Amino acid sequence: MPEKPAFPLRVFYDGACSVCSREIEHYARLDREGRLIPMDISAADFDPQPYGISLERFMYELHAIDAQGRVYRGVESFWAIWQAFPHSTLFGLLGRVIRLPLINPLACLGYKIFARMRPYLPKRKRDCASGSCRIGKPK
Repeated sequence: MPEKPAFPLRVFYDGACSVCSREIEHYARLDREGRLIPMDISAADFDPQPYGISLERFMYELHAIDAQGRVYRGVESFWAIWQAFPHSTLFGLLGRVIRLPLINPLACLGYKIFARMRPYLPKRKRDCASGSCRIGKPK
């Protein structure tokens, strides 16, 4: 695993994916220190160009970019997100377990399988008139 991220950490997720958006919303609710900045890549106004990553690549797997520009992908993104909660026993344990030599390759394989089947998962229903909602916007 790479260096611990410098916060804030931008977390790029597919807000149209029901599983993905629920997961990121969960972390956003727990983030009381503003360490995470959720970025919905399915939003009509999302522009991947400033990040130097294609929208196709963003859509393929979860990405996180820290304050120093370090990019975390897939399982590494989850590890980086969990670092935003240094006082959490659960996330600390998950962060250590995911780095274990036998677990990490299995987690990466499992994530790749999920990433390939993700487009076929149910889509999230949008609650707002614009067709694009952001985490934390009042309803």
